[in-house]
Amino acid sequence: MAQYMISVFHQPGVQDAGTSYQDDAAAQSAFAAVAEFNAAIQASGNFVFACGLMPPEAGHTVDATGTAPAIQSGPFSVAAASLGGLWIVEALDENLALDLATRASAACGQKVELRPVQAG
Repeated sequence: MAQYMISVFHQPGVQDAGTSYQDDAAAQSAFAAVAEFNAAIQASGNFVFACGLMPPEAGHTVDATGTAPAIQSGPFSVAAASLGGLWIVEALDENLALDLATRASAACGQKVELRPVQAG
């Protein structure tokens, strides 16, 4: 089976501000739906890995391509959206992967991106 990454994105600043969802009830509903989705893909054998990420502001940019490493606090780039979490799933084909991504988006209440993982 091929592996795919389903990635969840957030607008800048919403994770750090705690405003990824309209209110606490919407957040709790999404968390419950994601837990249900995770249980379903674990039961079906499609689950490989999943995690949420801390806000980009909690990250560091590390550049060790020059003569001396440079480390800066904060995200690598400022973008229209940032990675907020991901799933790695296994699927027999792209159609099943798209179905899983659709279900993931519905569960978390956010847009997601589906990308094949390079076989290594």
